[in-house]
Amino acid sequence: MVDPSQPRLIDHHLPIYQFVERHSLRVVQPLRDALKHVITPQVVEDPFALRMIALREAPARLARKLGLATRLPERPFGLPDFVLLERKGDEELVLGLAGRFWQPDYGLVPLTDATDFARIGQSGIPRLVLQFATVKLPDGSTLLSTETRVHCPDSASLRRFRPYWWLIRPVSGWIRRRMLQRWARTAISSAIAQASSSS
Repeated sequence: MVDPSQPRLIDHHLPIYQFVERHSLRVVQPLRDALKHVITPQVVEDPFALRMIALREAPARLARKLGLATRLPERPFGLPDFVLLERKGDEELVLGLAGRFWQPDYGLVPLTDATDFARIGQSGIPRLVLQFATVKLPDGSTLLSTETRVHCPDSASLRRFRPYWWLIRPVSGWIRRRMLQRWARTAISSAIAQASSSS
């Protein structure tokens, strides 16, 4: 579990940012190995999120049908587009993304690792980090949390990203909260199953 007094991985990978979104959910019981569930299909394949992504991508997909050029992949945008930056046991997981996110095809830049992510920060392209963390609270409960940060490296990208952020933020927040709920249900079900098998 994350120790609040210690530096976090997310602070290492993106310490400077202009946009941030944080959400958390307290689970009454203690959870072990909760972090391994957060990127499973049971958590990330939320029907509501998939519908919102389909709506977001509709213009680019229509352009493709009309024979216009687009870099949008055949599959919907999702966690496979992120690169793993770092993980610390069952405490913290940090994923990274780089691109001109306001473009119809997201303007994503391919990344292979944390070194790529750090290097792209010098190129004028916005970067995003997505963190998931678990904290064991004094009363024995577990706090599941997620944080999203975005850094725009110049005034031009900042001007373009800001209206996009305010447009998507309400839906993004809803998706994050639903993801926390799905994560909690999956982790609790796994804990119950493990307890049953060991009894």
